[in-house]
Amino acid sequence: MPPPRLAAAQSRAPTARATASPLARTAAADQVTDNLTIDAQALQERLDDLADQFASLKAQLRQSQKLAALGTTAAMIAHELNNLLTPVVAYCREALDRGEVGLMRTALAKTLDRTAAMRQMVDRVIGLARQSDTVIRAVQVRPLAEEAVGCLGRDLGKDNISVNVQIDPALACRANENQLLQVLFNLITNARQAMLGRRGRLTVDAAARPDGFVEINVRDTGCGIPAQHLVDIFDPFFSTKGNTDRPDQRGLGLGLAISRDIVEELGGRIEVGSEVGVGSTFTIMLPQAE
Repeated sequence: MPPPRLAAAQSRAPTARATASPLARTAAADQVTDNLTIDAQALQERLDDLADQFASLKAQLRQSQKLAALGTTAAMIAHELNNLLTPVVAYCREALDRGEVGLMRTALAKTLDRTAAMRQMVDRVIGLARQSDTVIRAVQVRPLAEEAVGCLGRDLGKDNISVNVQIDPALACRANENQLLQVLFNLITNARQAMLGRRGRLTVDAAARPDGFVEINVRDTGCGIPAQHLVDIFDPFFSTKGNTDRPDQRGLGLGLAISRDIVEELGGRIEVGSEVGVGSTFTIMLPQAE
């Protein structure tokens, strides 16, 4: 039997615990709620910060891919600029040597004509290279397709490739103009690379669909893509180009991955169909502009 004092203390303990427990539990619960609220706010702020960083990195990656794509065509563009300059220099030298006013006028006319062509080429490259905004608006498809071909900076006839743009001038889709230009430039660059070394035909066509979308097709008669590679063709860093000594045939394997990302962000989708030895068709579907 416990001593009287211990027994009295034990008899009072349950009463004290019963009286203090609800208050302690309430205070503890309030503290836990406050801590969870603070933690949730801090977590949300961190998630928002990470989302902003991710968006910024994605924009930088797209810009880097665009500049890399232009970099692969740099040698080709430099070659075309040299071709435009060569006759200008020849005419000017002959005009100075002979001192004939008529020949000088001809040289000046040739200079103006060729420098205008060079300026147009440079303006196209600068337009493609600039950092784009995020505005989505009605975009006419035909001028953008022609601009994408022009951004190559080369007459594709010199590569034995004919170009055929079959698009109604009034056809428009909802897109970001510079982003769609980047997608078309990527597809047209790939099409040219697939046809180098053989006679080929590049066709860009587009039409409105009954479901409210615009279908844009970039078709080539190149080497085609093996069936086992089609499932991976839009994966980052996947490339079928392999090693090559020609800089205008190299790739990082990012062009198609970023093109799909852009098209999906614009509310559309991109698909591919290909047959080895026959060619490939890349199809973009975007909402039609009202």
